[in-house]
Amino acid sequence: MKHRLDAARAESLAHIIAGSLRREYPTQIAHLLRGADDLRAPRELTPMFYGCFDWHSAVHCHWALLRMLRAFPDAAWAAHVRAALADSFTAERVGGELAYLVDRPGFELPYGNAWLLQLDAELAEAALGDPEVAGWRAHLAPLGAAAGRRMLAWLQRLGHPIRAGEHSQSAFAMGLALDWARASGSAKLADCICEQARRFYQDDRDAPLAYEPSAFDFLSPALGEADLMRRVLGPGELVLWLAAFLPRGVDLRPVTPVDRSDGKLVHFDGLNLSRAWMMRGVALSLPERHAQRAELLAAAADHERAAMDGLGGRHYAGSHWLGSFAVYLLTDRGLGGAAR
Repeated sequence: MKHRLDAARAESLAHIIAGSLRREYPTQIAHLLRGADDLRAPRELTPMFYGCFDWHSAVHCHWALLRMLRAFPDAAWAAHVRAALADSFTAERVGGELAYLVDRPGFELPYGNAWLLQLDAELAEAALGDPEVAGWRAHLAPLGAAAGRRMLAWLQRLGHPIRAGEHSQSAFAMGLALDWARASGSAKLADCICEQARRFYQDDRDAPLAYEPSAFDFLSPALGEADLMRRVLGPGELVLWLAAFLPRGVDLRPVTPVDRSDGKLVHFDGLNLSRAWMMRGVALSLPERHAQRAELLAAAADHERAAMDGLGGRHYAGSHWLGSFAVYLLTDRGLGGAAR
């Protein structure tokens, strides 16, 4: 696996992320009550993804630990992480997650669902040559398949893009889902994403970067769109599209949270991380001599340096999820998702 994550940073992140995996409280759940029997503890409602403060963070924390385990299989912390993942990826826990989704068609769409697809893709790659991980993937397969169907149904109903800087953003989720669809051979979903991406975004011009960020953003609406379109458009198309979408380049500076103990305001640490990987993804999809390539890479490096200040784990408001964003950035996940 090609990555830029060093051993010391990986050890620090592994301890922070693993420490959240089975931390049930405090918790915040988006929970549809169908009756009095639905008033149960988080670990009873969603027995695999009940830690890390919320369901979607639990999903991408599992993903991050698995990805780091692949990158550092012999690290001192690896055995502990492997045991924790083995405890999660059981048929019984998957069955509980599937049962929870019954009559909840909108649950964690699109964000958490897209991260679940990333987890399935990571398991599929990690399973090669590792019988234990192959067993984990076999257990999770029904949940991954359900996530693919749910994402397809959601996209087919979506009439307009969601240009938000938080969980509801359509472009970010579509990018994660497209990477999974291509890796898994799910042509129907891949075709749907590409068709909708062109319908939603191909005619966009003059991205309003001056309006970013909103106070609670952890995703850039404009860069999320560009990061999706570099997966969808061919190289020549991308150059032309970017010239119209970002005609004045990318004049973005890293942001600093005013209060890292606040669950919304700490989002700016995540924004630095996601901006960095989005700008890297777009830059590396451009020709080497393209005028914006060096500019985007330099801005990405600035954001990456700024983001490292938020990874100390001092406040659970950020530590329950920022580590997985750092892993996504530092292991260059998603950079293989070029248009086909």
